[in-house]
Amino acid sequence: MAHESWRVFKIMAEFVEGFETLSTLPPGVSIFGSARTPAGHRDYENARILAADLAKRGHAIITGGGPGIMEAANRGAHEAGGISVGLNIALPHEQEPNPYQTVKLDFNYFFCRKVMFVKYARSFIIFPGGFGTMDEFFESLTLIQTLKIDPFPVICIGTEFWRGLHDWIGTTLRDKYKTISENDLDLVTFTDDLEEAAQIVEDFISGKSELGRMYPTFVEGQGRRPAGEGTREGVKSRRSAPMLRPDEPGI
Repeated sequence: MAHESWRVFKIMAEFVEGFETLSTLPPGVSIFGSARTPAGHRDYENARILAADLAKRGHAIITGGGPGIMEAANRGAHEAGGISVGLNIALPHEQEPNPYQTVKLDFNYFFCRKVMFVKYARSFIIFPGGFGTMDEFFESLTLIQTLKIDPFPVICIGTEFWRGLHDWIGTTLRDKYKTISENDLDLVTFTDDLEEAAQIVEDFISGKSELGRMYPTFVEGQGRRPAGEGTREGVKSRRSAPMLRPDEPGI
């Protein structure tokens, strides 16, 4: 229908507003975690402390703008006098934005919002959370593993929470089924040490990190050319055989 084609302008508007707003910020750190974590909880307080530390080091703190861990991270950055970004999303049950955002954007489309998390972040810090948190965790690893973006630190805080997933990835995906490479788990740091997490971010942004040398990043020619949304352009897929018609054998 005709109105479907016009929807692209709403999508374009979200990208334009996001690019224009966030492109002027210093290097960002995207912090994820459960919207259900209450103030006073250990994870909430750790997110608040870590975000404050990173903000004092000059990094913009980027969250989804909601309650829980998102609120804690925005609160820590705000209390430290830093840049506190909230990428809010319109949901059917209405997300309640937290009051600690110094830069606030509103999105209708998850995919536009997710581009902003990646394009303007130099590290991901991930606290315990649910499906949305896991989505960001695995998407970041997918983009790095496929060389669609240069590797950056992915740091998971809370070893007790993450231990089962870490073990399953290692024993099932890597060792038993071999569906990931031997060194893919090395892309993630699991820790309870907030100072270690902050130092990993600092070392990477200052160019002292071993991450780029540990994981292959070189792509030749056109494959390495950057795309505007923060990824690499890549090489177009090659067609090795003629496409079959629907009435031909094999369909």
